[in-house]
Amino acid sequence: MTRVSDQRALHVPDAMAGERVDAAMARLFGLSRSRAAELVAQGHVLLDGATPSKSDRVLPGSLLEVSIPSVVDPLEVKPEIVEGIKIIHDDDSIVVIDKPVGVAVHPSPGWGGPTVVGHLAGAGFRIATSGASERQGIVQRLDVGTSGVMVICKSEHAYSVLKNAFRHRMVDKTYHAVVQGHPDPLEGTIDAPIGRHPKADYKFAVMADGRASVTHYETLEAHRFASLLEVHLETGRTHQIRVHMSALKHPCVGDLTYGADPVLAKRFGVERQWLHAVRLGFEHPDTGEQVQYESSYPDDLARALDTIRDAH
Repeated sequence: MTRVSDQRALHVPDAMAGERVDAAMARLFGLSRSRAAELVAQGHVLLDGATPSKSDRVLPGSLLEVSIPSVVDPLEVKPEIVEGIKIIHDDDSIVVIDKPVGVAVHPSPGWGGPTVVGHLAGAGFRIATSGASERQGIVQRLDVGTSGVMVICKSEHAYSVLKNAFRHRMVDKTYHAVVQGHPDPLEGTIDAPIGRHPKADYKFAVMADGRASVTHYETLEAHRFASLLEVHLETGRTHQIRVHMSALKHPCVGDLTYGADPVLAKRFGVERQWLHAVRLGFEHPDTGEQVQYESSYPDDLARALDTIRDAH
């Protein structure tokens, strides 16, 4: 993503007559030759009102106009109020939110949409400064396509304590997922390492050389086409539930990235994976008290589940 920050225009002096456009730009505007050629190739240069090639020659008195874009840092936190984010709990140490679908936790390359940290900045929350600049105060993440409860740290002490709690698997992370078919057994543990997919860098897969990943599940409801599961994560790998359920041949309903049936998803009105973080429990970093926060199903997932329950 770019924005134009500097526009310049100069007439070519007699001494530069016959020089290539990129060479003349380099001398007139103090650019490197390669940067000048890049700007020409990107269409940011006009020579007497027309778009030149870098090897065109300039004439004395010709008007050379250059728009020099500045690159926007893709990791910059942009304060903005994000519709749909709900504050479940707020104190001096932590803020617990209900994250809607379509919102990333923090900025990342390739994501230009809304973020949790951007919302908190826009709403005036003071967040811990520990961690990388774009994810300060972040001790856990939810996928853009996954909704539900999550915690962000406001104090440095809370960040240290909760980061350690997540690392040592002392946090109760509970999800509900609607998966295709009926897992056999109806409850169990999936212990399978997860790594980057060898053929698609936006996906993950069960890989022999992946990172240890453990998922516990139990069936809450079994319906004709799908089952509602309660899932407890022992580890916290990217896409862990989605990858593990797909590996069992029971992908989350609507999760087309990991093999869900698009016909079934359309039938149940699901436009994303049916996966929601329903509960989060941990020791409060200040009081040591065991606390638990919950998030109810968002409307789209609740409607889909009702449709699944009614299916015959």
